[in-house]
Amino acid sequence: MARRSREREPEASGGSAAREPKVCASCGRRIEWRAKWADSWAEVKYCSDACRRRRVTATDLRLEQVILELLAAKPNSKAVDTMDAARAVASSAPAGGSRALGATASGSDPTAAQLSEPARRAARRLVARGLVDMVQNGRVVDPSTARGPIQVRRRSH
Repeated sequence: MARRSREREPEASGGSAAREPKVCASCGRRIEWRAKWADSWAEVKYCSDACRRRRVTATDLRLEQVILELLAAKPNSKAVDTMDAARAVASSAPAGGSRALGATASGSDPTAAQLSEPARRAARRLVARGLVDMVQNGRVVDPSTARGPIQVRRRSH
């Protein structure tokens, strides 16, 4: 007796186009297809409930902008550490601690350490848009699986 798979393959519900690769709008990681999304794959934007709640904030957009500004100030082959962007945004945060700019629950301004992961998310979103490459030790790495310190450089065509 043939065993029946519980997972619906996308080919059965719309062809291979139904399973096109997606990237989370919040964290920039690759979204893996799941059977529960078979009927709504076209509408899936976020990889998790946490990313859906977090969305993309003004701080996230500012971090993307700062990364691109830092890259523009460097020669073509030079990379920028995402922590440099986190430090720049943390030092320019408005006094009073705006929640939109990533302030802590106590209302204090965000520190570079608190902006470390948001800076990595910003870098992954820039990679997904094709603007930069993520590198470690001079080698391009997969942004969805990279661990440890990362840098970004302009995409080499």
